[in-house]
Amino acid sequence: MTATTAATSLHKTIYLRATPAQVWAYLTEPEKLAIWFHKPESTLTPGPYEMFGTESGNRLMWGEVLHADPFNRLEYSFTIAPMGEATSTVIWTLTEVPGGTRLSLEHTGLPQGAEAFDLTLALDKGWDDHISRMRADVHGG
Repeated sequence: MTATTAATSLHKTIYLRATPAQVWAYLTEPEKLAIWFHKPESTLTPGPYEMFGTESGNRLMWGEVLHADPFNRLEYSFTIAPMGEATSTVIWTLTEVPGGTRLSLEHTGLPQGAEAFDLTLALDKGWDDHISRMRADVHGG
């Protein structure tokens, strides 16, 4: 594959001092999601979802929960306005480790090409910022 045909994806992995069940709540429950990300109207389960800004109330993200294996794996399609009609996929994988949970994010199918690179940079930074807020809340601070 060449750089112009390779799929654009982001990968992140963090470790949290929490059980997979506790981390799962941060990925699926509206009140926990609102702390670090965007707030859905209901718990994420298979089917369509929308997430809204916690301050603005504006719809920021939407798609469909494709797979939900509690405490192990969550997969959903991901669309935001800057992506136009494009849809990407977010997969969260939770692995129990001694003392806590390893949480991995794979965000695939992002728009490709030089014209889409600013969006990739923004999403990369956005995930870093969101995940940092999750880590801070999980770890009590």
